[in-house]
Amino acid sequence: MTEHTGETTAGDTHRADLGKDPDRVSGMFDEVAPAYDRTNTVLSLGNDRLWRRANTRAVAPRPGQRILDLAAGTGASSVSLARSGAEVVAADFSPGMIAEGRRRHGDIANLSFAEADATALPFADGEFDAVTISFGLRNVNDPKKALAEMLRVTAPGGRIVVCEFSHPPSAAFAGLYGFYNNRILPVVAKAVSSNADAYDYLNESIRDWPDQATLASWMRDAGWTDVAHRNLTFGIVALHRARKPS
Repeated sequence: MTEHTGETTAGDTHRADLGKDPDRVSGMFDEVAPAYDRTNTVLSLGNDRLWRRANTRAVAPRPGQRILDLAAGTGASSVSLARSGAEVVAADFSPGMIAEGRRRHGDIANLSFAEADATALPFADGEFDAVTISFGLRNVNDPKKALAEMLRVTAPGGRIVVCEFSHPPSAAFAGLYGFYNNRILPVVAKAVSSNADAYDYLNESIRDWPDQATLASWMRDAGWTDVAHRNLTFGIVALHRARKPS
C-alpha cells in the first residue's frame, strides 16, 4: 500500500470524489474505521446485517475451502464466512480498516487479514475457491479490471458473489429511497459518523453506480459465466453471482 499523498493539515478529513483516487479513498476509510460498522447499521436501518447474511448464504462457504473477502473493511463479513470453517482472507486497501479488523478479530484462527488493491491482487492464479466483495466494487477506480483480477485468483469452477448498492426497479420506491439518501442520510451521518463528508461521497457513489444489468454485463465481459442477480430490499442492493469456467 502506498503512502497517502493527499495534502491535509491537522484537523482536516479525507473526502474522496467520483474520480476515486486510491489514496484519497483509502485515507477516507482509514478515518471512519473505528465507527464504520456502527454507522452503517444506523444508516441502513439495520438492513446491513440482513444483506451480510444473504451474502454469506450466496457464497455458501464450507470447511476446507479458501475464500477471499475483498473490501472486507473491519472484517464483519469475513467473520460470518469464517464461522463455516473455511479459510478466509479479509482484504482491504485501507490500512486503518485492516488494523481495526485485526484488533477485533485477530484471534480467529482461520481468518487472516491483508492489504490489497482489487485491481492488482497480491495472490496467485486460481488460489481461491470463492471470492466476494460487499459494497466495495463501486469504490474501485477500475471496477472492470477488478472483476478480471478476481477471475484470475479464483480456481476453475469457483464462484464470485458481488453484493453492491443498486437501483430499485420501482419508480415510486426509487423516489422514496432518493429522498432518504439526499435529505435524511446526510443529517444522520453528521450525528453518528467521525467523517460526515465521507458519507456524502458514498451517497454520490451510489447514485453514480450502474444498474443491475450493466454490472452483470461487466462480469460477463470479464470472463465470468452463469451470471445472475437477485434484488435485496426492493433493489436498494443487488446480489450478483457467477462462476469461473471449468
